[in-house]
This record gives sequence, structure tokens and C-alpha cells, in this order.
Amino acid sequence: MTHQMTRGYRIFQGFNAVILAVVVVATLYPFVNIIAQSFSDERYILSGQVNLIPKGFNLTTYQIVGSDPMFWINYRNTVVYTVVATLIAMVLTTCYAYVLSKRHLKGRTFLIWIAVFTMFFNGGLIPNYVLVTSLGLKNSIWAIALPNAISVFNLLVMKAFFESLPDELEEAASIDGLNTYGILWRIVLPLSKAVIATMVLFYAVSFWNSWFSAFLYMNETELFPVTVYLRNLIAGATGAEGAGAAVADVTQAAANIKSVTIVLTVLPILAIYPFVQRYFVSGVMLGAVKG
Repeated sequence: MTHQMTRGYRIFQGFNAVILAVVVVATLYPFVNIIAQSFSDERYILSGQVNLIPKGFNLTTYQIVGSDPMFWINYRNTVVYTVVATLIAMVLTTCYAYVLSKRHLKGRTFLIWIAVFTMFFNGGLIPNYVLVTSLGLKNSIWAIALPNAISVFNLLVMKAFFESLPDELEEAASIDGLNTYGILWRIVLPLSKAVIATMVLFYAVSFWNSWFSAFLYMNETELFPVTVYLRNLIAGATGAEGAGAAVADVTQAAANIKSVTIVLTVLPILAIYPFVQRYFVSGVMLGAVKG
């Protein structure tokens, strides 16, 4: 039987459509404006004439950044750091969350509070620096990957998701002869694709955008991720002049360097996001709500 919409329901739908349209416009406008500025000429940017469409189409800053070999070295570093750090983080977070999801585990509450405690308290910047240095992790990928290997928020989401899985599945697998690792690998993980994809996205975005750890623990420019390169480019530590640009090009680069760096940093994440977006909502909801 066809459901006949009441007048109140139609008004509600119209109101929702208006609100969502406003939210979408408010979200997209700044980003589209940034893209337009990155392709615009200096004089239009400085005079505030660039809105949603580029004016005086210009690729000077992209050419300056792209012609610098160090940019591509640092970009490669970012890809390597993100992949390795995300892999380590997912292994540690998944194992820890799976352990915490077992209610019969002795000391489970203590282990949970250890994790939660780190959300509110940490050793501080200087003790962390001393620790990383004393462990010999400076100027290595481990200085980025290991100190940030477990996000407690992600840990708690995965823990809640694992708790929502029926205990009967693991009991049946145990009867069939699987040990704990076999159950995790062959039963639990295949059923957890949504939350795993969501956590991979969270970790990958975090490591991709991270710059402070590399800025703090790395002294060699060849080891920097691209975020530190772009940060230095904005700050003037490494500038367009270093890439052999002319004076006019330097002026152009200074006008829209922030826009270009934002686009270059966000572009890979935008390319990956559509492939994991379908898992995003279900992964977070299933990990946050215990039915």
C-alpha cells in the first residue's frame, strides 16, 4: 500500500532539504574558494576579487612547487610514513581492542583505564622528546609511527564493535578447533570490514596531515614529510627562491601559496575517500552503539 504523505511530513521534508542545502553550501564554499585562489593571478587574490571561479588563470605556484625535487622526495616520504604508520596502528589497535572486548578477561577494567587515562594525561612535550631521543628513534620513521600508534578513541570504537559480535560465533569456531588467533583472523576480522575501513581512514588522515612529530624529531630535510615541506614553504624557511623562481614568480607564489599547499595536501585524501565512504557511517555507528 502506497504511503500518503501528510502536509506536516511534506513541510518536514522541505525544511530538512533547506537545512541540508545550507550545510552543503557552507561546507563546500570555503574549499571551492581555496581551489579558485590556487589557480588565480596575484593581483586578483590580493584585491579580494576571487570567489568561486579562478581569475587570471595561473599555474605559477604549482610549477614552482612541482619543479622542486625536494617536494617529490618529501611527498614520497609522506606516502611511506602514512602506509607504515597506519599498518602498525591498525595491528596494535585491533589486537588491543579485541582483548578488551572479552568480558571474562582478568584485569580488563584496569587495561581499559590505562588506555582512557592517556586521553587526558600525557608526559608532556619535553619528556616525550627525551624518550624518543633516548630510544634512538630520531630521524627515523619510528619517531612518527610508534608514539602515535594507538588512538584511544579508535580503540574504544573497535572495542564496542567487537563486543557487538555474537559470542556464539567464536564458541562455534573454538569447538571446530580454532585458537584465539585463528578466531580473530578467520572469523572476527572478516565480519569487521566496516569498522576496519573506518579506522584505516581515521589513521591515514591523521598520519597524512601530521607535521609536528616530524618537525620535532627530524633534522634532515630529505626525511621530512610533505606537510613539513609545505609548512616551511609557507613560513619562508624554504621558499620559491630556493626553487630558482624569478622575482615576479616569487610574488605570485606568496599570494596563493596557502591555497596551493591546502589543495596539494588534501587531494590524495579526496581521491581515497570515495572508496571507503560506504563503510564510514556503518563502521562508526556499529562501533558506537551496542544493540
